[in-house]
Amino acid sequence: MKQQAVATQMIDDARVRVTRFDFAPGAETGWHCHAMDYVITAVTDCDMRLELPDGTVNDVMVPAGTAYRRDEGVEHNVINAGDTSMSFVEVELK
Repeated sequence: MKQQAVATQMIDDARVRVTRFDFAPGAETGWHCHAMDYVITAVTDCDMRLELPDGTVNDVMVPAGTAYRRDEGVEHNVINAGDTSMSFVEVELK
């Protein structure tokens, strides 16, 4: 079993849930499905490997300070494919 990313919940109220994810090299979130729309903001450069249910693997570099958003229903496993730690903050929209 791979090392798990560390999830630290920062806010969870009626409107949003904000969680910081910290990954050692090779750490992963584990398979999950997003139940809400969400925004990710990279704290560090994030060399992400995204495993998808159909077997597709996408390697993506998300530079520190940049953000992207996705709709609910995304299912994947996120892995730190780099050789340094990576961190991002996820804001889920309730």
